[in-house]
Amino acid sequence: MEARFQFQNPELFRSLCGIADGNVPSLERILDVQLIPRGNGFLIQAKEDKAVELATRLFERIAHDYDHRPRHRIEEFDLKYIYSMLQKKEQNGEGSDVTYLPEEHADLDSDRNEANGLNGGHRNGTLDQTDHDDMEPSEALDSTRQKVYVTARGKPIYPRTHRQAAYLESIQKNPVTICLGPAGTGKTFLAIVMACRKLLDGDVDRIILTRPAVEAGESLGFLPGDLNQKVDPYLRPVYDALYECLGMEKVHSMIAARKIEIAPLAYMRGRTLNHAMVVLDEAQNCTLAQLKMFLTRLGRNSFMCLGGDETQVDLNPGKSGLLKAVRILERVSGISVIRFGKEDIVRNAIVERIVAAFEEEESEG
Repeated sequence: MEARFQFQNPELFRSLCGIADGNVPSLERILDVQLIPRGNGFLIQAKEDKAVELATRLFERIAHDYDHRPRHRIEEFDLKYIYSMLQKKEQNGEGSDVTYLPEEHADLDSDRNEANGLNGGHRNGTLDQTDHDDMEPSEALDSTRQKVYVTARGKPIYPRTHRQAAYLESIQKNPVTICLGPAGTGKTFLAIVMACRKLLDGDVDRIILTRPAVEAGESLGFLPGDLNQKVDPYLRPVYDALYECLGMEKVHSMIAARKIEIAPLAYMRGRTLNHAMVVLDEAQNCTLAQLKMFLTRLGRNSFMCLGGDETQVDLNPGKSGLLKAVRILERVSGISVIRFGKEDIVRNAIVERIVAAFEEEESEG
């Protein structure tokens, strides 16, 4: 069985193939087909019709979803995710037609989408803590087409999985979003992306970023310098994400103007945070009392986002309050709980395998 597929965008085809067709072998491995580059397309060959059909549908999705993404490099993660969604679509009996989100929803820069928020193709435009798991494969694919931000270097930011899309939508719509998941799923980065977007759009007046000053098993001792210098080692991931979104110079000018505040969690006590986007990173290293203190700081026209990985707790056993807080709050109106899995890890592919190996060891032990 064989078929031909031609890309209308030559740059997209070259990005897919890589330098000297270096990406083609990994494409063949993912799709279980043989690919012969010809012109601006592929000759697809396989022993089974189904494999050729799935490969063709994957290329159709890429041609539609990535054509509007300038200078966007297609990574192996994206290919595997699209392919897995198409396989589920096939298993669910949705047929071989490729369905798409209406074009006016493809880019959040449009006035209509700005008014509606990040609805991401969810049913009836609503979201609760289970919608992202129940989403149909075709909806999941469409939800990743929405551009949410452009970094200081001009790089467009898109959600790469349907759970990331649900996470972004929740931050847009709900006063409080709690996100659980392993390392590399974008918990911190995407929260800061949305914080920068809200600030630049005028939805909030300031960004407040915080995390508990808990050491990951090492003793750092008494650090020299002022408060900022002392807590810098704990908050470095937050700075990195801000620099990516806004650029170093703009970040420091906004910090000086108090548009951005970065502080350890202990400094939140007694405050009322009005007109702010507040992000708590490493929430798994907070006690239940600390989380209660933090959540009750929420003021008028403010949003909170808490992210944590319950498998990487640096407190003494039983001290983390994150899962307890989730059990208490997940039925409260206005609070959304998003749960990432290892399939949402967008870092190096080996990180997913590392997480899976630790999960297996813990389940056996």
